[in-house]
Amino acid sequence: MGIRTGRQYIDSLRDGRQMWIDGELVTDVTTDRRFAAAAYTMAELYDMQHDPKLVERMTYPSPTSGERVGLSFIQPKTIDDLVRRREMVKTWMDATCGMFGRSPDFMNITLTGFASASDAFGQKDRKFSENIWNYYLYCRENDIAMTHTLINPQVDRSRPVEKQDKDLAAKIVKETDAGIVISGARMVSTLCAYSHDLLVMPSTYLANNEEARPYAFGFSVPVNAEGLRFVCRPSVIHDNPGSPMDYPLSSRLDETDAMVIFDNVLVPWERVFIHRDAEMCNGLYNRTGAMPQIMHQFSVKNLAKAEFMMATAFAMARSTKIDAHLHVQGMLAEMIQFSEFVRSCLRASEVDAKPNAQGIMTPAAMPLWTVRMMFPKMFIRMCEIIQTLGAGGLVAVPSYAELSGPIGKDVETYFQAANADSRYRIKLFRLAFDAAVSSFSGRQQLYERYYSGDPVRLAATLYDIYDKDTHVDRIVALLDDLEERRSDEDTALRFRPLLSAAE
Repeated sequence: MGIRTGRQYIDSLRDGRQMWIDGELVTDVTTDRRFAAAAYTMAELYDMQHDPKLVERMTYPSPTSGERVGLSFIQPKTIDDLVRRREMVKTWMDATCGMFGRSPDFMNITLTGFASASDAFGQKDRKFSENIWNYYLYCRENDIAMTHTLINPQVDRSRPVEKQDKDLAAKIVKETDAGIVISGARMVSTLCAYSHDLLVMPSTYLANNEEARPYAFGFSVPVNAEGLRFVCRPSVIHDNPGSPMDYPLSSRLDETDAMVIFDNVLVPWERVFIHRDAEMCNGLYNRTGAMPQIMHQFSVKNLAKAEFMMATAFAMARSTKIDAHLHVQGMLAEMIQFSEFVRSCLRASEVDAKPNAQGIMTPAAMPLWTVRMMFPKMFIRMCEIIQTLGAGGLVAVPSYAELSGPIGKDVETYFQAANADSRYRIKLFRLAFDAAVSSFSGRQQLYERYYSGDPVRLAATLYDIYDKDTHVDRIVALLDDLEERRSDEDTALRFRPLLSAAE
């Protein structure tokens, strides 16, 4: 099959999936007012793969079928492959202003990272290695959009999952000749309404004991599998906007987040990748080398997002000439720093990339870890800067519909700016409002805080894996050297080379 068209993608979503929202069951997300716009945004992304001007940038010939497949499925063997993949991801991310973080490339790269280390899955049973590899081929060759879910429901966070009184987390309840049966719940499944398959993998550490084994699994099922239900949060799309221009981001970029309920869902053995194996689950992402690949993808998303927010800030400041003020220039300079910081870390990760044991070119992790930890704070500051630049103008900006209403003349007269007519200024400030003030923006800020994990635990992990000994040894050596120099009668002579080097 190879790459899908937008029309093929839309048709593929009409499969009877169970999306519950606002107390209603939605089985066709392509027609529901809360889901349809984002479905068609996804279709636009798929159509970009067929654009003659973009096809070389977005796709590559399949190593098995020869058909064009999405470049986000490539197993990078060289630094040039990493750069090509980054440019492909950036093309999709620029099209969505970096606000559609779970577009298909995210899970494509995640799965490819796992499949590139498929042998790791087969340490106890070779069939699991074959399963993850075959599933990767299936997704690559059929352009499958995936959602995933990692986290157990927040029930009792003071206890490990196997010791909670309320046993609500998804777990294996039995095995049959056909596969494993899963009951319980998982969160948070972003893009579930627009995906074909659900990939369920571990994230939190599990105790390596008999009680925890039912929670130690990895598998994939179609989103319309029997017994699978998704309970979605309310949409951030506004029900009755005066104009589509009033909420230009939220009206088409709400990815949807949901709790997944497994009601005795049968997972065929060929789609099981981890089975009752806590040891395999723990440390999976770093052991397989998937995590640096994933961080590379979402750092590209962060770059696109930072550049969009920066561009919005530039346009706002120019429209009312506040960019003439030094303190405003200082805030705009912050926006520049955020964008260039992410860009620099991305390039450093590529320049310092090394092939792993399987020969897969792996981006250097530390520059990407830095983006992972810093960007949530950066994005919140970006929103704050846009709020500050817009000030009362964001509070008072009217609906774009007013321009064609009974008081259109008043609106055209009184909503002008020094460098903008009313039409442009209202469109611009409505965009800024949606990016930095609206409920859509609030969800984006929360997403940035937590989409890659608990920031407290991530900080502890970063500290744990960082090479501290080299730096401590340097200080020890420096102190020893200074002490030795101090005891030398020819102190001035001994210090001269040190001072000279510092100069």
